[in-house]
Amino acid sequence: MLEVDLNCDMGESFGAYIIGADEALLAAVTSANIACGFHAGDPGVMRKAVRAAIAAGVSVGAHPGLPDLTGFGRRNMDISPEEAFDLVTYQIGALDAFVRQEDGRLHHVKPHGALYNMAAASRPLADAIAAAVSRFDPSLVLYGLSGSELLAAGRKAGLTTASEVFADRTYQRDGSLTPRRQPGAVITDMEQSIRQVIRMVKEGNVLSLDGAEVPLKADTVCIHGDGAGAAAFAAELGRRLKAEGIEVKAKR
Repeated sequence: MLEVDLNCDMGESFGAYIIGADEALLAAVTSANIACGFHAGDPGVMRKAVRAAIAAGVSVGAHPGLPDLTGFGRRNMDISPEEAFDLVTYQIGALDAFVRQEDGRLHHVKPHGALYNMAAASRPLADAIAAAVSRFDPSLVLYGLSGSELLAAGRKAGLTTASEVFADRTYQRDGSLTPRRQPGAVITDMEQSIRQVIRMVKEGNVLSLDGAEVPLKADTVCIHGDGAGAAAFAAELGRRLKAEGIEVKAKR
């Protein structure tokens, strides 16, 4: 039987600002990527998100990003591999403290936003991030864009990796995501998103924005928790995947 993990970025509220419907999403996903305070989140939000995910039986992952609250971590920064190593190590350690205090176990690491996309293309950055994860805990799973340098670096570092695909994003011919600033980067139609996910999981490919067939591997599907109607979409996606004979479960 085919199987796939449904992961969601969450814990992205900050102070008085509420982003995403975390508790509703936890009923539909199998893995939670929890912000670590740099691009979003704060200590109280981190603890609440960790506690809720553990209570729901959802695998908990660290979601480290660039130190850019104003830009939500989606703006590129000129950082060195050494800085990337330290940023990722710091954030994994912060989230892991909350996970341990709640008697849980950290399951995976998934970089966020610009850091994720930069590491998908830059092998030096990818190697630094993979090394940070491996030296922190080699049993952690590294989530990254399917076919990316980050996954290649993770495998070289001896990590288990999860090839990630996106329900609500379009692709370029080289397998990269269409930059958010370009027209057509985000899919807003639920049915189109679901059809894209089913195709990626069952057929191992996706149509690029200009109509080319792009091969990829789909171990885990990202659902953005800050998207409109994310909880309803996650629930419907899970139902449709099961109807297609695809088991929804966390990556091991």
